[in-house]
Amino acid sequence: MMKLVSCVLFTLAVHAAISQEASESDTYTECTDGYQWDSQTQHCKDINECETIPGACKGEMKCFNHYGGYLCLPRSASVIANNEVSGGAEIDSPSPPQTPPQGPEGELYNPCPQGYEPSQRDTCLDIDECERDLHDCQPSQQCTNTPGSFTCTCPDGYRKIGSECIDIDECRYRYCQHSCVNSPGSFACQCEPGFQLAGNNRSCVDVNECDMGAPCQQRCYNTYGTFICRCDQGYELGQDGFACNDIDECSYSSYLCQYQCQNVPGRFSCVCPEGYQLLGTRLCQDINECETGTHQCTDSQTCVNIHGAYQCVENDRCQEPYVKVADNRCVCPVTKPACRELPFSIVHRYMSITSDRTVPSDIFQIQATSVYPGAYNTFRIRSGDEEGEFYIRQINNISAMLVLSRPVTGPKEYVLDLEMVSVNPLMSYQTSSALRLSVYVGQHSF
Repeated sequence: MMKLVSCVLFTLAVHAAISQEASESDTYTECTDGYQWDSQTQHCKDINECETIPGACKGEMKCFNHYGGYLCLPRSASVIANNEVSGGAEIDSPSPPQTPPQGPEGELYNPCPQGYEPSQRDTCLDIDECERDLHDCQPSQQCTNTPGSFTCTCPDGYRKIGSECIDIDECRYRYCQHSCVNSPGSFACQCEPGFQLAGNNRSCVDVNECDMGAPCQQRCYNTYGTFICRCDQGYELGQDGFACNDIDECSYSSYLCQYQCQNVPGRFSCVCPEGYQLLGTRLCQDINECETGTHQCTDSQTCVNIHGAYQCVENDRCQEPYVKVADNRCVCPVTKPACRELPFSIVHRYMSITSDRTVPSDIFQIQATSVYPGAYNTFRIRSGDEEGEFYIRQINNISAMLVLSRPVTGPKEYVLDLEMVSVNPLMSYQTSSALRLSVYVGQHSF
């Protein structure tokens, strides 16, 4: 406790005691409270209550003598020798004496706690040790002012070891999902290719390269951490993994098309020769020009469709000594001497076969139209088979089969006279008739 005033924040403005001036003729012996007359100096002298009053301060409080009184302050309070102040809290005090109070050795007493200093407004202001460079922080530390003192702290990213601040290697603590790069006082997270930093700057999220202009020529598929390129049907991925190259399907197989394969970008198409049309995607079908009306036969001709083309044949093909008796049928009258060694009748027929047909192959059946009682019929090739490509296989008494014995390649035409000889032994009767068969061999095997 202070003898004259009450302490609010352990601060007090210093006041000078009012000296008692003595005139040349008068001597003053009365002093204000806290002072006593000093006859040697002829002035009022401050009374040191800390020495004269036993137990002036109780507990952990320390007694500080003050001009005209005394202060009970914490033991951390100190004496200062200047009056510079920067702020503080006011306490009540008596009027200052006119003479600055001095200690036994002439230094000024600081009535404020440690870390504070008095101001001219009777307040104790905090001393900013950091601003005045009164701290003992290391160069690697940061000084932070506190009420009555200061603290030495390490910057973010550093930790105190002894009296120094050492950089914290955050990468040791696996702050980053992928990779970490330490730097003084900080760190940076990095992601593997195909990822990017998330908003927390530590996690890595997948990058959708397909939405960011991936160099896929046709199709792009995003995957975790990367992407893959794919090509449309009919293309294959190039060695760079991005470009799509056309597949030449025609070079892979000769069986894709019945006739000819034509490669086009991304696919292939089948084409057929003249006289054929595409059936489905790969087969070729003969065009029947006689039915479609695309032929150029005259009225005196008959259109005969063959594989890949057509033939115009004359309606009357009967040659001397034969005469026409019906469509495609000629008769040699017995009254004509030239007819005695010739078949009685000739019927004209037409057919078409493909090239390179598998042999032996049945191609045409001969059927007798008139059968005489007791007659025996035999069949043979009368003419047109000089190379032996055909033969007759008799089925029964009234029918036989024309057989292709060797492969033939067109375009080619055979005119075969197939003769049926009828013999009646009881009546000593023999006659014959012929089937003049025109066989057209197409150029292709279809």
